[in-house]
Amino acid sequence: MTSSDESVPGLDLDALRAWLDAEVPGELPGDLSATLITGGKSNLTYAVTNGERDVIVRRPPLGHVLATAHDMGREHRVMAALAGTSVPVPRMIATCPDDSVIGAPFYVMERMSGTAFQRAADLEPLGAERVRTITERLVDTLAELHAVDYAAVGLADFGRPDSYLERQVRRWKKQLDASRSREIDGIDELADRLASSVPESGDGTIVHGDYRLDNVLVDTADGDRITTVLDWEMSTLGDPLTDVAIMLAYQNLALAAGPGASAQVTDAPLAAGYLPPDDVVERYAMQSGRDVSELGFHLGLAYFKLAVILEGIHFRHTQGKTLGAGFEGIGAMIDPLVQHGLDATSK
Repeated sequence: MTSSDESVPGLDLDALRAWLDAEVPGELPGDLSATLITGGKSNLTYAVTNGERDVIVRRPPLGHVLATAHDMGREHRVMAALAGTSVPVPRMIATCPDDSVIGAPFYVMERMSGTAFQRAADLEPLGAERVRTITERLVDTLAELHAVDYAAVGLADFGRPDSYLERQVRRWKKQLDASRSREIDGIDELADRLASSVPESGDGTIVHGDYRLDNVLVDTADGDRITTVLDWEMSTLGDPLTDVAIMLAYQNLALAAGPGASAQVTDAPLAAGYLPPDDVVERYAMQSGRDVSELGFHLGLAYFKLAVILEGIHFRHTQGKTLGAGFEGIGAMIDPLVQHGLDATSK
């Protein structure tokens, strides 16, 4: 029997059933059940099944939502555009751009095989050699994304590469102000440093915006192949080095936190064989042909962005508007991120 929306907060399965029948008849027939996939800390991801086949439904978080950070149409559009490229993405099934069906915009996509590795303990049974190969492929896939001719795949108007870095600083400062509920030492100093030291943007590419290992799926039963890149909610056209920096920021945060860190820290980079930060930069430079010699600003921006994102989640959690467990310590992660950002921009 179709589950009620009480069992899957944020997803009315009866409404979804009727909408699927109207939009894509026969795509997923029969009674539906759903599971909230934990691990996502912003947009909500559900596995929906009719007992024979699964699909994925994505919608914005409940409660306090900054619209520009949770654009369902943006996620859907970029993955649909990348379908014919070497960048692995799921097949898009349908999208609803308004809140008339489940109370928020959403889209439906194919469920891909593979694992989103968040913990070193899950990677370590693979062995150091396989972990290194997986992380090399993570870097290579990013270089492939940045090599896509965005105009050729219909994304010429997906963003404005000119002055992208300057707009990023302004945007994340605005996001911070919208979620500001307490004093955070140093965060305004970091914002000021970034605003006063914006380098010229290089050639624009598609940027993912939140690139890291647990935002890809790795099929360990199929040669450790990356089957898909997920979580495109912050994608746009801009400076590709921002993707390199955000990946490094996540990695450096895990290395600084060490084993046994908060569940909110993706500690996969602690696994034996994980490509070290310097090797990440070197491999990306080799695969992309880009100059990566000056990453201080980009790293500072990455740490600032992560701090603002986590502060927004902390704000929603204090309002009781987060789903899932493990949010209690998220507010304590902000100060170390700010310090990392200040260190990066002082060099």
